[in-house]
Amino acid sequence: MSKNSQPESVSSVLKVFSILQTMGEQGKVGVSELSQKLMMSKATTYRFLQTMKTLGYVQQEAEADKYSLTMKLFKLGALSLDEVDLIELADQQMRVISGETNEALHLGAFDEDAIIYIHKIDSNYNLRMQSRIGRRNPLYSTAIGKVLMADKSDDEVRAILAGVEFVKHTEKTHANAEALISELAQVRRQHFAEDNEEQEPGLYCIAAPVYDRFDRVIAGVSISFPTIRFDTERKAHYVTLLHNAGRNISEQLGCEHYPVAAE
Repeated sequence: MSKNSQPESVSSVLKVFSILQTMGEQGKVGVSELSQKLMMSKATTYRFLQTMKTLGYVQQEAEADKYSLTMKLFKLGALSLDEVDLIELADQQMRVISGETNEALHLGAFDEDAIIYIHKIDSNYNLRMQSRIGRRNPLYSTAIGKVLMADKSDDEVRAILAGVEFVKHTEKTHANAEALISELAQVRRQHFAEDNEEQEPGLYCIAAPVYDRFDRVIAGVSISFPTIRFDTERKAHYVTLLHNAGRNISEQLGCEHYPVAAE
C-alpha cells in the first residue's frame, strides 16, 4: 500500500465504523437521514451501505429506502467473548492490587448455596489467610458471598438460603437470612461488601462485583487483611482498587455499564 493511498483507506475505515455506530444507535434509517447525520454525501453513504449489505452486515427493507444492521456483528462479538478467560482477566487486575498492598486477593463465584474460590493470590506477609482454590465458604458470612447475593432479589436470597444452616463462625456472623438481607440493601447502594470478622476471627475482607455482558454479577473479587494490618483510613482507597479491578474485568467480559464510575 502506497503512502498516498493510506490516508484514504483510513478515512474509509472511519466512515464504515461511523455508519455502524450510527445505525446501532438509530436502528432502521434511510440513506438521506444517515448521510445528513454523518455529513457525508448521499452517493458515498449509499455506496458504503451497498458494500456492507453485500458483506452481510447491513440489510435493506424490501421496496424501502431503510437499512438496519444484521446479527453478523453480534455473532463476531460473541465469538470473541467465547475466548475470554475470566480467571486470566482477573489475575491481571488482582496482581495490580497485590503489587500495591501485598495482601491476599480472591476471585469467587456461586457454587449452589455457597461460594467457591476459583483464583487467589497469596499475601506476601508471613501472617496470611489460610485458603485455597476450590474451597467453599458460606454466602452469608463472606464479602464475596454478599456481592453475589446483592444481585438477587430478597425472595431469591431467601430461596437460595432456605436449606442453609447458619453456622455461627464468630460472634459477628449473621444468624439468619433476614439479618443478611438487611445488610444487602447497603451492599446494593455502595456496590461493595464487607466481612468484618464474620467468617474468621481477626480477618477483614472487602469485595466488589464482576459483571458479565448481561449486567449480571457472576463473580466477586476481594482483598483480605488480618485486622491488625487493616488501615481503616485507607478503606476508601481499597474499595476504589477493587472497583477498578471489577470494572476492568467486567468491561472485558462485555459489560457496558459498571455501576461505579472510574476514578
